[in-house]
Amino acid sequence: MALAGLDIEQRTRPRESFGEWVGRRGTAFWVTAALLVLMPAIASPFWLVQIIAYALVLGMIALSLMFLAGYGGIVSLVQMTVAGLAGYLVAILGSSAITQISLNWPWWTAVPVAILVATLFGTLSGALSVRTEGIYTIMITLAIASAFYYLTLQNYTIFNGFSGFNGILPPVFLGIDWGQGVPFYYLTLGCATLAYGAVIYVSRAPFGLALQGTRDNPRRMAALGFDVVAHRIAAYTFASLIAACAGVLLVWYQRQISPGTAGVGPVVDMLIIAVVGGLSRPIGPFIGALVYVLLRTFALDVLESVGLDGRRYQLLIGLGFLIIVLFSPDGLIGIFERLRERYRRGRDVRDGAMGGGGAP
Repeated sequence: MALAGLDIEQRTRPRESFGEWVGRRGTAFWVTAALLVLMPAIASPFWLVQIIAYALVLGMIALSLMFLAGYGGIVSLVQMTVAGLAGYLVAILGSSAITQISLNWPWWTAVPVAILVATLFGTLSGALSVRTEGIYTIMITLAIASAFYYLTLQNYTIFNGFSGFNGILPPVFLGIDWGQGVPFYYLTLGCATLAYGAVIYVSRAPFGLALQGTRDNPRRMAALGFDVVAHRIAAYTFASLIAACAGVLLVWYQRQISPGTAGVGPVVDMLIIAVVGGLSRPIGPFIGALVYVLLRTFALDVLESVGLDGRRYQLLIGLGFLIIVLFSPDGLIGIFERLRERYRRGRDVRDGAMGGGGAP
């Protein structure tokens, strides 16, 4: 009933204009947006592509997981597998150095087909798991991810086995080589922005509100006439579309793909990224992805600088994530929210004290 009342209120409330939406954005939002747009002018090619662009791609995959977990209460470990399948299909249908397997379709045909097939795969995976909850959903989606990993590892006819594919180049379109640093950065930034905006829009649309209702009380939603299973499968479809688009960007970034791209390790990494960033806000997965990429890139150098074995860099990554989760179960977003609330309360106390001191 609360959801129905919210839906009625949303329909009767005047639609927010673009100017009002712009006015509600905080200073931090616009400063971050300006920095991202101007980043090619202030960052080196290494930071632009290897750090920021890579974090945006991983953030999109984690965003798809966050949408399912945060709005639908579904912890799915199949999102990295969806991205991996999209990347494999780009290599198989398009061009690569493995000419005996790749079909050499033009990119404008191979990419849409890859995204479509990967999205259908994610939808079917969701259809198999939506009737379960909690640990059982995690087990089923992890089993699907493991099965895909071993399929790509052992199949040489289609997936080229352990070696995978290399020489997968981004396209040249509109006279622009999208594999170059600056064009590829803006391509990933544009796709990440669209995915972020789509998640926010869907979460506030009637479908998103109904999905959140199925998360909070599926029995009541079913009693109100909502098809809980259909909503959850549709959520998998939407999340898989985001993950599939990110998978195309990932294979263009790496210029190769192998079974390890969508192995069990990367599958779990996506869950860690989403949890560390925070499952309560769509920006959380991007923050978690940036922290992950920074730790993965510089942890080895940090260890060696203090005289420790650089090969133990994964231990440092794990400790960093463990500290974040221990101090804030809702991730970095939760830390930020608490700091902002503390600042607001302190400001209110100061304003009240000043007002009281000036009273006669």
